[in-house]
Amino acid sequence: MATPSALLNVMIDAARKAARGLARDFGEVAELQVSKKGAADFVTNADLKAEQTIFELLEKARPGYSFLGEERGLIEGTDKTHTWVVDPLDGTTNFLHAIPHFAVNIALQREGEVVAGVTYNPVTHDLFWVEKGKGAFLGAEKRLRVAARRSLDEAVLATGVPFLGKPGHAQFLKELHQVSQKVAGVRRFGAASLDLAWVAAGRFDGYWERNLGAWDVAAGVLMVNEAGGKVSTIEEHGNPAEGVSILAANQDLHPLVLEKLRAAQ
Repeated sequence: MATPSALLNVMIDAARKAARGLARDFGEVAELQVSKKGAADFVTNADLKAEQTIFELLEKARPGYSFLGEERGLIEGTDKTHTWVVDPLDGTTNFLHAIPHFAVNIALQREGEVVAGVTYNPVTHDLFWVEKGKGAFLGAEKRLRVAARRSLDEAVLATGVPFLGKPGHAQFLKELHQVSQKVAGVRRFGAASLDLAWVAAGRFDGYWERNLGAWDVAAGVLMVNEAGGKVSTIEEHGNPAEGVSILAANQDLHPLVLEKLRAAQ
């Protein structure tokens, strides 16, 4: 049985308490007050309330840590070495359409490096968590390991499709053309944090996407690494935890998928 540290328990508690409000509002989309943040990109009252809950709990537990949230941006604390990286509702479009695939996502950076993360689905109660050097887990019982498949023709990959108002449609179609001919399947589920957690858990064999935020991927990058996988940007250089582009897979499939994605440049 895996036992989270005191720090991880703070993050898990914040995720679960924020998730209570999301769970109450889930499925009641007609009652939500929705304001447009951009084309096909919505912020709901539930989203904002969840981030406020997380902010207050983390600030109380670790006063002075900086906070980077999807909705409120960067709030610099007195402790410049630690930053919470938070997406209170990853998969907002799924949430708004009563699709039970979204998550609360919390990561902690120490001197710019992600050292802990939590991804929690309020509907299924799947709790994925990770600590650097200690492994990645689903709940208290299951240690995560990436899938062992070695050939593309057996692999199922996840991806994100650019939607209205997002760049990169033509590039994505080129990448999909290169990859889909070689793999057993490609899935688009609409929540980057869960895509990465599912790679770490061996449910997906790999995942790629572009134009994300650090709050979408920071926790998941560490999960895949701690589960024995490999994560990189699609380009030759860059930090995948920043979200500009990301490819996650096991050690055998990663170079094979990367080759196909780079052939689409």
